[in-house]
Amino acid sequence: MPNVKSAKKRVKTNEKARLRNRAARSAMRKAIVSVSEAISERKDAGTLQKLAQAASSSVGKTARKGIIHKRKASRLQSRLRRRVNKALASSTPAA
Repeated sequence: MPNVKSAKKRVKTNEKARLRNRAARSAMRKAIVSVSEAISERKDAGTLQKLAQAASSSVGKTARKGIIHKRKASRLQSRLRRRVNKALASSTPAA
């Protein structure tokens, strides 16, 4: 246990930050999962695009806050976009 006053305060602030980071990371993951579910349920293109945009935004925000690394965010966004594009291409028949 900390004895110094500033160390006691750091314990409190670290716990608050941990919970805030955890919530943001969880929200990001839920957004990504919602896109995955929409792809597997073959949702319409408009819904899929909207969910993908929200998920990509969530990943970007999480990276800006420093919760995940910016390269990880870029990788997640790229994979998400590729999956969405593939799903959209397969849902529309080639003319």
